[in-house]
Order: sequence, then structure tokens, then C-alpha cells
Amino acid sequence: MSPVPALKGHHRQQRFATTKDTKDTKVKSRLVVNRRTYSAVLGAACLTLAASSPARAQLYESVGIRAQGMGGAFVAVADDSSSTWWNPAGLATGAYFSAIVEHRTGQGRSDEGTFGVSLAVPSLGLSYYRVRMGIPSANPTESTSARRQDQGTAGIRTPSFVLRQFGATVGQSLGEYLVIASTLKLVRADQTRGDLDVGAMVRVGSARFAITAKHVVAPDLTADGNPVTLDRQVRVGAAYAPAAGGSVSVIAAVDADLTTTRMAAGDERHLAGGAELHVGRRVGLRGGVSINTIADLRRSFSGGASAGIASGFYIDAQMTRGDDDAKKGWGFDLRVTF
Repeated sequence: MSPVPALKGHHRQQRFATTKDTKDTKVKSRLVVNRRTYSAVLGAACLTLAASSPARAQLYESVGIRAQGMGGAFVAVADDSSSTWWNPAGLATGAYFSAIVEHRTGQGRSDEGTFGVSLAVPSLGLSYYRVRMGIPSANPTESTSARRQDQGTAGIRTPSFVLRQFGATVGQSLGEYLVIASTLKLVRADQTRGDLDVGAMVRVGSARFAITAKHVVAPDLTADGNPVTLDRQVRVGAAYAPAAGGSVSVIAAVDADLTTTRMAAGDERHLAGGAELHVGRRVGLRGGVSINTIADLRRSFSGGASAGIASGFYIDAQMTRGDDDAKKGWGFDLRVTF
């Protein structure tokens, strides 16, 4: 967790709507069935999404300065307002109030970049993201090295387009350990379409386990007349995230994509690991490694830092380098948390 006042995830979860204290045995039984049904439906949906066709033109790592500083290992951490993008269920584990204004600039072969504003209060998150993305090659079998030779040596920039997303995140605690949440979205390019992200997180002591699915509706759009398909994406993660306290603390996490994303730089399917070190409440350091496990093997290395500029106000920065053009870049944000 970032260097913020020690706010327990347990207290945050108590603010989510939860069905408890029923007096009638039949009502209790009905609630148990509903909870089990909700969990079963979410699990079945995520497994179905994992078997879907490759996604296009958008990565989890497109948003989130802390997340990118940890190499993209964040779905089981997601304890600030960027949970509206990474994992809606993370909304229950963070501070009482979190808000982020961020900017990211990619350094691949297109003008990729992100501007985002997000905030989270008890049981509700709101977000706006403007993401510029490169258009994938028309030939999905073309190798990454061939793309680099054709475009890099000629100095040709890959065409790009802008996607805007407005989201509202809500969730529910199911018992003491499980949180399920969703982000209802309006996605706009040439048209405006509705979409949905879902996520679940289990927290047992300092251990967290998470699964999240993006673009459940899989809307079809066009951008400047070019077809854009936001196919379904699924990612799982695990983290060791002890409650903030003491002068030094560490968060460690690992993520794995269960689906393939088609990007301008090539097909992407990431395995990522990262860590965050807190020194007091004013300094944070991050590092991470990500490997693309499909097509050409591409590695990326990330680093980041946080500095407290006033009580509850932080500046975060990150930089990513390596062979993976889809993840190269740098970014910074202003984060407020109480």
C-alpha cells in the first residue's frame, strides 16, 4: 500500500452494503443461496471470458502510475482510486477517500498516452480516462521483429486513435473475506457504447487473491472510421499486502493474463511481478518485471517512486523500459488519500 495513513482494509469493507443480522431462518438461507449464486455466476463468467478470442487495442497497463511502477502486478493490490480500472473489488481495501489525476506518455511507435481522473469514496468510485492507442497491424501473424523493421527503420509512426471511458464503480462484501464489484462504463470513440468490468478479491490476513474481467459486453466501435474491437480480457493476481504500520513495510504481487491482447506492438499476454516499499508515510519505492509470454518474448522493467508533499497529498512517478513497446513510457500523478 502506498505511504498513506494507516487505514485498515477491514474497516473499509464494513462500509460496503452487506446483508447481515437477519432474524428469520428462511431469510438467512435465502441470502446464503444468493451469495453462492452470485459467486458461482462471477466465476463461470470469468472462466468463459478466459476462453474468448484475443482482445485488441487496450492493456491493463494503460492506466495507473503505481501499478505500472510495479510492473503491472496490481489486480490483487488495487487499493487506491485506480481500482476503478484495475479491479473494482479493490475499492473495499483502500483509504476512506482517494483521488488521482494522472498522465502517462508511451514511447513506442505511436502517440500512445493516457490522461485520467478518478476518485473513490465509501462504496462508490467514479472515473474518466482518455486513452490514445495505436491501431494493431492488419496482419495478426506478422512478427514483432518484422513490424520493427518495417516501421522503425522507415521512421513511420503507427496510426492511433482516442478512446474515452466514463465509469461508475460499486461493490458488495460477501462475508468477511470476499468482495465482488463492477464498473459500469460508457466507452466513446466515433460512437458511445455501454460496457462492464467485473472483479472479485479474497483477503485472508495479509494475503490477497483476485480475478478481474474487462469489457464483458465487448462493444464494437469505430475510431476515425477504423473498426475497434474491445474484446474481453481476464487477469488473475495474488499479493502479500500487510496493513500499513511501522517505519518500513513491503507489498509484493504477481499478475497473469488469461487472455491475449492484440496491440500495435504485437500480441500481448503478460506475466508480471512487482513490489512496493514504504519508508515512513512520505516515501515509497517500486519496481517490477513483466514478460510477454506469447509470440516474440519481450521483457519490460519498471521503477517508480512516491513523495509526500503534504499530509494526504502525494506525487507518484514511474518509468518503464525494455523490449516491449506496448509498455514503454513514463508517467506521473497527483494522488490524494485520507
